Amino acid sequence: MIKHPIALAGIVLFLFAVAGVGLVAVVNDQTKTRIAANERQALLDQLNALVPANTIDNDIVSDVVSVSDPERLGGKETQVYLGRKAGKPVAAVFTSIVPDGYSGPIKMLVAVRTDGSLGGVRVVSHKETPGLGDKVEERKSDWIYSFENKSLENPPLAKWKVKKDGGVFDQFTGATITPRSIVHTVKNTLIYFRDHGMSLFQKAGA
Repeated sequence: MIKHPIALAGIVLFLFAVAGVGLVAVVNDQTKTRIAANERQALLDQLNALVPANTIDNDIVSDVVSVSDPERLGGKETQVYLGRKAGKPVAAVFTSIVPDGYSGPIKMLVAVRTDGSLGGVRVVSHKETPGLGDKVEERKSDWIYSFENKSLENPPLAKWKVKKDGGVFDQFTGATITPRSIVHTVKNTLIYFRDHGMSLFQKAGA
């Protein structure tokens, strides 16, 4: 039996402190788990917008490889998410980087089907000027949809430019640099897939 009130109070405070630390740790773990789950779901939603869920049956978020080709894909390391159905390749989604947007780098998702056509392109993050360069966002304009179903043959490679440069893609009024750079990066992503695309699926399955 503890005879000294001060000692008893110290023990009680110590136990409360231990319990408090434990509770904080549990809450932090639960918060991290919830954040990770939310981030994963957000990524899955973005991928499914480009590669519809009914066209694949694998876990596209986990079926991913990392490649390096800064000249073509813009970043030192590029994540490529792979969609398959019954084990057969369906599409690859590249996290391509536009290094020379007007206001800085632009991160995109570029989905390429196994036949070399685009499933679509979406801008994930950017720092473009509101009302000008930010028209690359699908919620600001439908410009980004102009890439859907395009390929290196449609239009011909020489026409993968904005109209101001003799190509087929629109530019924005007062903002040509960003559309020009995005078109260039999407074209380069298609070229990378043409040269290396199918090997990505073999690399991931190895």
